[in-house]
Amino acid sequence: MQARLEHAERRRGMHAQDAEARRTLLEAALDALDEGVHVVDAAGVTVFYNRKMADIEAMAREDVLGRRIDDVFSFPDAAGSTLLDAVRRGVRRDDVRQTYFNRRGQAITTVNRTFPVYAEGRILGAVEIARDVTSVEQLRSTAFGQAGVRYTFASIIAESAAMREVLEQARRAARTDSSVLIVGETGTGKELLAQGIHAASPRRDGPFVSQNLAAIPDTLVEGILFGTARGAFTGAVDRPGLIEQANGGTLLLDELNAMSAPLQAKLLRVLQERVVRRVGDLKDRPVDVRILATMNEEPGHAIREGRLRADLFYRLSVVTLTVPPLRSRREDIPPLVAHFIRRLNGAFGLRVEGCEPTLMDAFLAYDWPGNVRELEHVIEGAMNLMEDEAKIGFQHLPGHVRRRLEQALDEMQGDGEQRRRDARDEVVHEPAPEGAADEIGRDRPSFRQLVRDYARTVLQSALEETRGNVSEAARRLDMSRQNLQYWLREVGVDPARYRA
Repeated sequence: MQARLEHAERRRGMHAQDAEARRTLLEAALDALDEGVHVVDAAGVTVFYNRKMADIEAMAREDVLGRRIDDVFSFPDAAGSTLLDAVRRGVRRDDVRQTYFNRRGQAITTVNRTFPVYAEGRILGAVEIARDVTSVEQLRSTAFGQAGVRYTFASIIAESAAMREVLEQARRAARTDSSVLIVGETGTGKELLAQGIHAASPRRDGPFVSQNLAAIPDTLVEGILFGTARGAFTGAVDRPGLIEQANGGTLLLDELNAMSAPLQAKLLRVLQERVVRRVGDLKDRPVDVRILATMNEEPGHAIREGRLRADLFYRLSVVTLTVPPLRSRREDIPPLVAHFIRRLNGAFGLRVEGCEPTLMDAFLAYDWPGNVRELEHVIEGAMNLMEDEAKIGFQHLPGHVRRRLEQALDEMQGDGEQRRRDARDEVVHEPAPEGAADEIGRDRPSFRQLVRDYARTVLQSALEETRGNVSEAARRLDMSRQNLQYWLREVGVDPARYRA
């Protein structure tokens, strides 16, 4: 009997050694591949990460193994990680191009084959096989940039419902050749949206030509847009204008309301008849161009003030997209800040992790009259003054910016206190005991604490309803999984506590 037990134990040991040897051989074989291999379990935690994948993503293997993929990488596309998508939906996807960022803010572009792994009807995890096309994408972006396009819809950060709605409308408008009028305050990202429309349109392989009409004198606009014929004026030569240069592609007229009324009439003829006549020429030239235009004021107001012809407006506004100001989509501020920090970390050689909590509160309280452009410049200015610090604080801001942000934060906190006083006045009819006001003042929570408490309550309720399913909770809260993960960490809520 003892001999049989010893024999069985030896066999188990041999099997264990064989299994370990097979595992070592398999890992060595996968490490020798010229393609990246990344394997996650059902929770999205990395369990295998071959040498090529580490090279592609410029990451140390120990920094990735054992961690959730979205804790290590950031994905600007709303769909997020293709690996996590395979775990979540259980669907195989082939030849999917994905651009994302490692922890240092370095952009990575891969073409992936991703598939879930099942056992006994349930998903154990997912495997991704990736080809590195980062350098190809960079070359393509350079060539694309020469045609005027640097951004696609994936470049646009849209966590807020308002901005996601605009983005969805733009995606639909991209499918046709209809003219689009994009309305929004200065700095809201109207040109990014226009470039995204072109990049997603059937004209994506054609030129994208953009001109800010407020940036050139009105006397030069005609020749620049419509072209010139030799002899039209002293020194004039035969030269195509921007409309002809955009033939087969898209022309963006930025700040359309800066164009004079006579030139608006001439542009209207191009839209109606699909021909252009150069300055000083007698010949009409056919053009095939899609016109996009932007305005930084309400079109009805511009028409009433005589800065926009009504007939041109009706021609251009087949589709009208209104980009909300940043103060109307404050949910986008934290991811925008994170995006700018990642990009500037790479440019400046820094390792900034984020903002001090009080500064982020001020960012959320401030109205940003210059919109996203102003926010970007504030972050860039602050990071120019940083060395080894991990967080951006008030001390990194110039005095005039700091004062504006501090004032906005004080006003926001004051408004919150006034609302609390008003609410107390409605329910408390007897005079408060002597000294009660002092007690209230001492016990008053900060603005940040009020936000955190409310967010914690909402997140806990969503996780209870979904039994700790983060993806489902994000869907019900109408926010991305990444943004939900950010807030869960921010308020200290662990989804695992709600799982059955």
